[in-house]
Amino acid sequence: MAATNYTYYQSPIGILKIGGTEHYICELSFVEDKSAITYLAGNAITPVMQQCTEQLIEFFNGERKYFDVPVYQPGTAFQQKVWSELLNIPFGKTISYLDLARQLGNADAIRAVAASNAKNKIGIIVPCHRVIGTNKSLVGYAGGLARKKWLLQHEFHKVHGIQTLF
Repeated sequence: MAATNYTYYQSPIGILKIGGTEHYICELSFVEDKSAITYLAGNAITPVMQQCTEQLIEFFNGERKYFDVPVYQPGTAFQQKVWSELLNIPFGKTISYLDLARQLGNADAIRAVAASNAKNKIGIIVPCHRVIGTNKSLVGYAGGLARKKWLLQHEFHKVHGIQTLF
């Protein structure tokens, strides 16, 4: 596997750590502790990482609804199916964990779907924030529920012109 380089982007909802290679993005996560920000010798911002940063800026400015930067994260075959299905959730829409499990062909796999969703290392681009509870509640997000709510409201506003979703 290619060496991963890192850069950081100050988004409206916190600092994002972008991990990538010359070929793909493999991490997009929130930095909770600024002292964890490090720049290693030899670290380079690849063109893919620059493209990712530009697309994030466009997303947060409301100019981008879909990311086309290449992504890759290792995982089981089932996790790959879940993450692939997340990419099909339209901007400004939500889906329940149960509905996601049904789309994958097994409503009984709801816990496995939720666990796979939680292991997604490429937040926002692989939009795990668009998955909500069956009762339409905000549940589970590695970046915290306040950020999940912000992301969903941001998208909903761009699609429907309405700020409040939750």
